[in-house]
Amino acid sequence: MRGPLGAVIGRYPSSDGSAQMGGIISHNRKCRDLVFLLIFIAFWVGMIVNSSFGFNQGNPLRLTYGLDYKGNVCGDKHANPGLRELELKYWLNPNQVYQSHLKDSQFKLADARSICLLDCPTPSEDSLNWVCDYPEGEIRLSMDDWIDRNYDYFEFLTPEMRNSSVNLQGPCYPVIFPSINVYWSCQFLARPSNVSLTHWKQMGGMNIDADLLIDKSIHKSTNSRSSVLKRYVSDIGKSWPVLIVCGGILPLFLAVIWLLMVRHFVAAMPWVTVVLFNVLIVAVTMFYYLKAGWIGNDAITPIIGEHDPYVHIFGRELNHMRAAAVLMTFVMVVSVLTSIAIIRRIIMATSVLKVAAKVIGEVQALIIFPIIPYAILAIFYMLWLSAALHLFSSGRVVQNNCNSNCCAYDLASKRVNCDRCCGYSLRYTPHIDIAIFFHLFGCYWATQFFVACSSTVIAGSVASYYWARRDTSPEIPFLPVFASMKRLARYNLGSMAVGSLTVSFMESIRFLLESIRRKLKVASIAPNSWIGRAAHNTSRFCLRCIEWIIKSVNRNAYIMLF
Repeated sequence: MRGPLGAVIGRYPSSDGSAQMGGIISHNRKCRDLVFLLIFIAFWVGMIVNSSFGFNQGNPLRLTYGLDYKGNVCGDKHANPGLRELELKYWLNPNQVYQSHLKDSQFKLADARSICLLDCPTPSEDSLNWVCDYPEGEIRLSMDDWIDRNYDYFEFLTPEMRNSSVNLQGPCYPVIFPSINVYWSCQFLARPSNVSLTHWKQMGGMNIDADLLIDKSIHKSTNSRSSVLKRYVSDIGKSWPVLIVCGGILPLFLAVIWLLMVRHFVAAMPWVTVVLFNVLIVAVTMFYYLKAGWIGNDAITPIIGEHDPYVHIFGRELNHMRAAAVLMTFVMVVSVLTSIAIIRRIIMATSVLKVAAKVIGEVQALIIFPIIPYAILAIFYMLWLSAALHLFSSGRVVQNNCNSNCCAYDLASKRVNCDRCCGYSLRYTPHIDIAIFFHLFGCYWATQFFVACSSTVIAGSVASYYWARRDTSPEIPFLPVFASMKRLARYNLGSMAVGSLTVSFMESIRFLLESIRRKLKVASIAPNSWIGRAAHNTSRFCLRCIEWIIKSVNRNAYIMLF
């Protein structure tokens, strides 16, 4: 091969006529794309600063658990009072919950008085249960004693406190409605206890609205799009042991086993790989059908813990699971049909794998090398995910401004307080959207960079074998993988940075255009004419083609570097 590769690879003279002194791989080269390498380093400095902001301002507990009326995050052991293991948000005043769902009401559910509990209260069968505010002031109870008493210290109240409690101003509130744990919020069920209502009326208690709206307000809040997104992000953080084992260690182990089997069972491996892939696709599809409720009785439910099987509460996540099941069905059909259609190609792949097996036998370090970039990416993803959780939950907890009646008894001041009794909400800083986007883009760029480095190292290692005419040669360097890594670190990191940046930039543009397209579709601003639709679909197709071409060109460019 005496083309442009001659100055880089092989035993041919360089372009200036000088003899090639580097053997199989030329060492007569210089660093490239230093400017982009400096940009990449500056970008990493920005990633560190951005992540530091998230670790300083964020609290991942906010993504799952709500805020009580004091602005504390449920389950936070550093709160005042300490709320360790008190993870369930419970609204004390049922009339406030009812009022927050009325169309003409300015009262919001975020302003309703709420506290954090260990479990959701249920009405008594023969008396009236109470849930009282956090003990303080004249109530000489510790938090543990308060929990052991089922949050009830009504018998210790003074006549003034009892009078305000009967008027639904606390510090104790009646348990009239049963409640159930729905995504760590106590969802009221619109089935008031007749026994509890009778006792409440006998005490002269204020009228309590028992309409169906009592449960719709909480359901609307827990089922909103922002709440669902926060739960998805939080679930990723909570499932880190599963991600490490099933998404990290197990695939690495299976990949090494696959390489070893390629080395010793070349003829059978293409068929084994195709069959196992299709079996895996079918198994995953059946799993989605199971969780979507179309097979068996193990569908996902928003209710946490044991509950009455006759209680059915809808969750947006179930629709997402059913959409995923439909998508996986399509993928499964395409996978099986494609496997049947490419049988001849599979036979051809056997000869290709035979060459690959010879390369692995000659350059045995290729079996171990993938562990290095894999470990680097694993560490990066763990740090990145932790920073992402803190960024998504960063912001300031501030008190709402409301003009509604939310008076409640203050145990510390020993009186009913109507000043600044509104609830608290998490307010995001103006630049948090930019910080999150920067963090997401950073993940994609870093991933592409590590993949590019891995591909280039493998290309340089295989070149040592390939350009030796497939024979054992003294010119093949000892441990060619590490020799290739040394050349990469010395000459080509800048090229890896610019190549991975190009792919990441095109992918980001496509993602933004897709987001705009979905918003226009929802807003019914999509083109209606056939010319507009054709132009719209053609632009999407061209953008994806450009992305594929850039990825292909980049991969070939990484190989050409050696």
